Amino acid sequence: MKTTKLLKLLALGLLIGLGFGNLFSPYALAGEASSNPINQGKSTRFVIVGDTGIGERAYNPGFLAVTQAMQAENPDVLIHLGDFVYQPNIFPASCDSKYIDQIKQHLVDPFPRRIFVPGDNDLPPVRRKPKASGCWEFIDSMDKDFDVNSSADAKPREFEGTTVIGNTFIAILNAYPWKDPTEWLAPRIASARAEGHWIIIATHLPPITSAWYYNRSQEELKQINALKPDLVFSGNQHSYERFYPLGLPNTVGVTLASKGSSSSYKRGEGTIHIVTGGGGAMLRPFADLQGKGRVAPDHVLSAVAKRAVANHFVLLEVTPTTIKGTTIMLCPDPKDQYDNNYRWKKTQQTPIECDGKDQGKYKIDEFEITRE
Repeated sequence: MKTTKLLKLLALGLLIGLGFGNLFSPYALAGEASSNPINQGKSTRFVIVGDTGIGERAYNPGFLAVTQAMQAENPDVLIHLGDFVYQPNIFPASCDSKYIDQIKQHLVDPFPRRIFVPGDNDLPPVRRKPKASGCWEFIDSMDKDFDVNSSADAKPREFEGTTVIGNTFIAILNAYPWKDPTEWLAPRIASARAEGHWIIIATHLPPITSAWYYNRSQEELKQINALKPDLVFSGNQHSYERFYPLGLPNTVGVTLASKGSSSSYKRGEGTIHIVTGGGGAMLRPFADLQGKGRVAPDHVLSAVAKRAVANHFVLLEVTPTTIKGTTIMLCPDPKDQYDNNYRWKKTQQTPIECDGKDQGKYKIDEFEITRE
């Protein structure tokens, strides 16, 4: 009996290892196959997610659907944009170990390499954020260390740094509080660009968003765009937004560098900002669709190439010549929408992307950047 069970487990493990694990998932796209091209020296696969559904104030069915689908993509690297935990207590004295156990189970063990960004819900609680979990010191110990830079340039602050994975240079910036990274980051980006690397910046607080608008164009947006990264990923807003390539902000606040075909761009046309906060936190509508709140001005709204209110993550396939991005939406069982969870406020009538859709996995956006 024990031998039979062992053989069955080995067979299942072999199927998963060969990439067939996602065939048993309701979130598998028809006809898709899982692969890991980095092993053949062809590309690096990243999954990027933010604002995940751990804790009593989150939507756990959405979180489980997202993490299951990310694992099925067999990525080389997970980039988490912050806000791992949404716990319910005011000024918690410590981080509950049950949250760390869930992070380890769903966001650490399944992914061979991990890059984590600090979110305000992860840091110690303060008056502005009294329900912050204070879990960051434990979370930070479970991701990849930054590369050591022995040059005499200025040094990054705590929780900031850079690393190179494959042909991609990645910089992590701490938004709490924000400080101009140019002095220490610009020389590193220049060196990475000279070596032919793609340049990605990740931070939690969006430098630009149409979801719940704050004007950060003359600080964060200007300072980041002056570094000319190819992509900037951020979370915080529990929705999805991809902007057209942007240049340096002007006095109004946004400079649209190129609209292209809305999905295919040449490197150097501008910086593409992507807000991806759909990992399982309670979904939030765009202020302009509600007709209230911090509605973004027209010049920001016109810079948005694609947006959606949905649980989702972004898959990047990076080669020396191309970045291909796919945004994948997960629709849990419709009966879970309001059953003892925080997916959405019942009083909110704004439609969400999964309305009328069956449980499953859907592509909601694709984009591409190529070198000249």
